[in-house]
Amino acid sequence: MAKAKELAEKRNKLNEQFKNLRTEIIELKNERDKLNEKVKELKKQREETKAQITEKIAEIKKTNQEIKALNNKKPTKSLQTLQKKFDSIEWKIQTTPLSLNEERKLIEQVKQLETQINIHKKIEQLNQKIVELKAELKALQTKSKIFHEKLTETAEESQKIHEKMLKKIEEAKRVKMEADEFHKLFLQEKEKAKPIQEEISKILNQIKALREEIQKKEAEEKKRVEETLREKIEKQAREKLKRGEKLSWEEFQLLAEKGMGA
Repeated sequence: MAKAKELAEKRNKLNEQFKNLRTEIIELKNERDKLNEKVKELKKQREETKAQITEKIAEIKKTNQEIKALNNKKPTKSLQTLQKKFDSIEWKIQTTPLSLNEERKLIEQVKQLETQINIHKKIEQLNQKIVELKAELKALQTKSKIFHEKLTETAEESQKIHEKMLKKIEEAKRVKMEADEFHKLFLQEKEKAKPIQEEISKILNQIKALREEIQKKEAEEKKRVEETLREKIEKQAREKLKRGEKLSWEEFQLLAEKGMGA
């Protein structure tokens, strides 16, 4: 039975170890799943940022095409020269008495100058837009890089935890198999000890029956001795009565119980 007890203790210790490993595995799985969810969210954010980058690049290309088209129409004279000439004609129209024909010619010149000036201004606006778009594109590219780095870092951490979890699963399997083997040996040892246990139980029952028999015989012997003694005392008491001698309290009580007064 000592061996069976030792086997049971080893089995119980391994089962406790398996239980602790299973708890660790569940904790690792939960941690890995949380990281995988984070990876999934970072991928989504990275893809959204990539889509925004693609949109910005497309917008920059489109704006460059607009600039290119306007450059083909761009006047040879600078904006400052055209603006100066425009202001001069405007001032002349407002301050100089002109014939209708002269005024019409000047107004026509103003319109042409205004169109040329607007082309310059539009090109400037589009160039400024390009600057802003490129700044936004750079910010998005930086954001995308950060998402990618975080994603890679989180995915690597998740993989490490996953590998750790797999090792714990393998260890748990080994511990469980070992515990089951000890349990099997325990049952075998218990089965081997069964006839001995039955023999011990049988002997104990025999000892109990013998003890009860002895106690019974001792009780019977005690009762017989007491009865003999009572008969002896009773006989002595009756003889005393016949002789007119004084009885002891015990003798008197005994005769009183028998219904024979003194």
